[in-house]
Amino acid sequence: MRNTINLFKEMKVAGEPIAMVTAYDYTTAKILEQAEIPLILVGDSLGQVILGYETTISVTMDDILHHAKAVIRGTQKIHVVADMPFMSYQATTVQALQNAARLMKEGGVQSVKMEGGTAIASKVATLVDAGIPVMGHIGLTPQSVNQIGGYRIQGRTLESAKKILQDAASLVEAGVYALVLEAIPSEISKIITKSFAIPTIGIGAGRFCDGQVQVFHDLVGLFKDFIPRHAKNYGNLYDSVLLAAKDYAKEVKDKSFPTDQQTYYLSDKELEAMKDNIDLC
Repeated sequence: MRNTINLFKEMKVAGEPIAMVTAYDYTTAKILEQAEIPLILVGDSLGQVILGYETTISVTMDDILHHAKAVIRGTQKIHVVADMPFMSYQATTVQALQNAARLMKEGGVQSVKMEGGTAIASKVATLVDAGIPVMGHIGLTPQSVNQIGGYRIQGRTLESAKKILQDAASLVEAGVYALVLEAIPSEISKIITKSFAIPTIGIGAGRFCDGQVQVFHDLVGLFKDFIPRHAKNYGNLYDSVLLAAKDYAKEVKDKSFPTDQQTYYLSDKELEAMKDNIDLC
């Protein structure tokens, strides 16, 4: 049985922090399952760290579905939430409902995540009423990078802070089961966390949130194109993988790989039987 949204509400009540990590493939998902991570996000950040896009905007529904299926195959207990990519829900409520249903029916995920606040609250409510659990995402919303003028901290002015608080209230009223708070001052995330019964999950939002989310590739030090301030490397896989690839290439070049240990041979009997029929020179 996979973790349900009820678990995360129970964790908030118990004061047990929620560790959430992104994953985009079968192998990573299996590792996170063994690490007993309770919640995986198949994020549209895959556009940057997996597909090489400049932003998340180019990510499609098919991209998310493809990677969600792989993550589902690699897990049994973890709750998997998938991002609704840019323009998969903004146009109409019907569009939002259809695409969210695809992620659950075809992708196999247990919930979806949507960026935005008051402007999308009515769509969120429709999805929740239809039985689709929704995680909200406010503060810095990467899908709106062109509108907000870059990846900037949100909530630093009174007007901006009030908007974030209103967005949070609107989404909670609409029925989200959790809120991702991205790149906002710790004081604002503390207010939101204490004001509502649902868990908050921070990314660059300070220690007062009920949980934290990190991109897997940042976590293990596998992505060096850009390291955000809020990320912490708990490993250095980039250099380890680079060294392994260089060692492999060197051994192929100098013919020290493969050795007998990596080579298959015919038995003497098989070899003799073939000599009369095949030129084995």
